[in-house]
Amino acid sequence: MELLEYQAKELFRQMDIPVLPSQRIDQPRDLKNLSIPYPIVLKSQVYTGRRGKAGGIKFVNNTIDAMAAAQAIFHLPIMGNYPSVLLAEAKYEANREFYLAVVLDTSTRRPMLLGSQFGGEEVETKLSEVKQVIVEQEFSPFYARRLALKMGLQGDLIQSVSRIVEKMYHLFAEKDLDLVEINPLAVSSSGKLMALDGKVVVNDAALRRHPDLVELFPRSSQGSASPDRLNGARSIDPSATNLKLVKLDGNIGVLCNGAGLAMTILDLIGAAKGKPMGFVDLGGEHHYGGSLESLHDRLGQGLRLISQHEGLKVILINILSGVVPCVAIAKSITEHLQQQFKTTPPPALVVRLVGEEFAEAQTLLAEMNILAVEPLDEAITQAIALAKPTKTAKR
Repeated sequence: MELLEYQAKELFRQMDIPVLPSQRIDQPRDLKNLSIPYPIVLKSQVYTGRRGKAGGIKFVNNTIDAMAAAQAIFHLPIMGNYPSVLLAEAKYEANREFYLAVVLDTSTRRPMLLGSQFGGEEVETKLSEVKQVIVEQEFSPFYARRLALKMGLQGDLIQSVSRIVEKMYHLFAEKDLDLVEINPLAVSSSGKLMALDGKVVVNDAALRRHPDLVELFPRSSQGSASPDRLNGARSIDPSATNLKLVKLDGNIGVLCNGAGLAMTILDLIGAAKGKPMGFVDLGGEHHYGGSLESLHDRLGQGLRLISQHEGLKVILINILSGVVPCVAIAKSITEHLQQQFKTTPPPALVVRLVGEEFAEAQTLLAEMNILAVEPLDEAITQAIALAKPTKTAKR
């Protein structure tokens, strides 16, 4: 379950991760009582990146312009969602931008630190520059410093960025999270660090262990916090959503439900000497509401996008599902393959599914000579083997 930016930044504040003064905006007239000085930036609160390119981020210098901009953003769908909450934030002049994340490495079941000197939207075109450090034993500042050094940081930045990574890790561990991401971590001309955007993915089971996380969610009509309403974003028909392919120069395409996980997989493919072609992010279950029909539409669109790439040899599909059974996802995959490749052979596929009814899904996909596995490392190994023309890999 993913938090919105303003909710993620509330957790950052609790951990003393530097964030800008900000205010939640529920309607344009809230800007008449703004508590932060102009100029400010207004940011649409929806589950997607590239909000700036879509028109969901606007800089304004006064109340009149701010109210007009807020009205426009509230009525702007981004990746299928209208925001019902905006974030008003102080403007910040960044000299450099970094990418930082803490995720769970599903192959080793250990936390992984990720970092790059290329932050913001640039990270998607520089995935090979994302460095990783697996936390193999009890966490210590050594791991954070090791990441900073692998990123190529120098001088005071080594220590200052290491401290941010330490705080991110403690947030990740203390709250039982699946992902903590800062993108970008901005560096001012004076060397001051600031988390300009953030993402936090909460493990659903963690909500029961951490009541304070539930308090981040909007209140229901009965006055209790409701996780089902945490995003405040109003969905429109997901079948009308335009997914995007983030391209690289390799031959293994990744279709995944979660951009953070997709980037981790691409990094692992590269570390194993494979050549990632790019990825399509289907979005987490909050994007399609746990609906098989909506996920089916996204799978079809994602397969079409990836299959159009000239250098493609293998598609690695990675879907973690807590609602839709694996066998239903497998049926959707086979249906799309039969529809999209009536006259031409489909590319090689490796499918990694995590959820209920995996064994049935594995059997169904095997009937079409498609390998389905649960361990991520096995999925990556098989995809790399299939991408090598000189070797015969199990399918």
